Amino acid sequence: MNNLLNLINYGQSYWLDNLTRGKINSGELKRRITDEGLFGITTNPSIFNNAISNSKDYNNQMIELFNQKKQVYEVYEELAIKDVQDACDIMRPVFDKSDGVDGFVSLEVSPHLAHDTEGTINEARRLHKKLNRKNCFIKIPATDEGIPAIEEMLYDGININVTLLFSIRGYEAVAEAYLKALERRVAEGKSIKDIRSVASFFLSRIDVLVDRLLSQLPFQEEKHGELPYPKDLFGKAAIANAKLAYQAFGRIFIGERWNALKRKGAHVQRPLWASTGTKNPNYSDVKYVEPLIGQNTVNTLPDETIAAFANHGVAVKDTILNDINGAEKVLLDLNKLGVDINDVGQQLLNEGIKKFEEAYDMLLSNINANREKIIGEK
Repeated sequence: MNNLLNLINYGQSYWLDNLTRGKINSGELKRRITDEGLFGITTNPSIFNNAISNSKDYNNQMIELFNQKKQVYEVYEELAIKDVQDACDIMRPVFDKSDGVDGFVSLEVSPHLAHDTEGTINEARRLHKKLNRKNCFIKIPATDEGIPAIEEMLYDGININVTLLFSIRGYEAVAEAYLKALERRVAEGKSIKDIRSVASFFLSRIDVLVDRLLSQLPFQEEKHGELPYPKDLFGKAAIANAKLAYQAFGRIFIGERWNALKRKGAHVQRPLWASTGTKNPNYSDVKYVEPLIGQNTVNTLPDETIAAFANHGVAVKDTILNDINGAEKVLLDLNKLGVDINDVGQQLLNEGIKKFEEAYDMLLSNINANREKIIGEK
């Protein structure tokens, strides 16, 4: 576990990208906090679909909710909210000890609201009130419609985990929304000391798509004019993009504009590395951990990646600052080959929303299909 604990020493918090009622009830989450330095938890519709559909831990509460004539979406929401509330309570000592830096658990608004600003605002306010936990993040995707909702929620004092970020351009828009929300509060004499936010960059999906695009080029290993070799760029896009996003973070949270907010008690909006499970078996299983260690960052990891990093990962201080010129060259070379990282990011954002919608709908379908079965077994 020393590898995981070393991340904390180097300014990075590791969070668990998974939540199940079994982890809560068995005491696993408490143990991980004590033994492994777990500092937070993230969820999404896919995680809840796997948790609820593949376990009987939720059956008793489902029976109770079915007997109350709850609609299927209400059943899902009650199940998810209980898990998040219980996890928040377990994480509360981390939240208090870190002075509100860590100890958060995230709950996402319905993915079907990703392109509905007002719908997202109303849903975020409702969920925040219903959860009633200081250490809960409401997750909102970084769509064009989501960004004004993000600003409005932060202005309201609701802490936000901005999700589905893939491009630096998208991140800069999100950071601007964060700064504007803080400035609006300051202008009205409101406190900003308790406002917290993270900006979640998704990594492995970038490499999956970019590698596929590179593999479709008619030339691979032979020289093609002055263009770079496509094979030399496989598996490099996500890390390069994250390193340059961290450079943007460093530029944004410095200077007089930021210092004026900092004097009022503002906290930086930390970059969070998400989708960190390696999807290509030819790549290292700690590929999205070792190169991205840095101050004021979070890495949210699935169980398999946590185990891999604890077993054989190497924690080195500030690896995210290494070879920035090389990262710039990767994106430049990709662009020469016709692979624009902003276009990749937009495609992945659209795909990410669709995947979460499918997971959300599948979960509701599974709950509905199991209604009679669960009641019958009881």
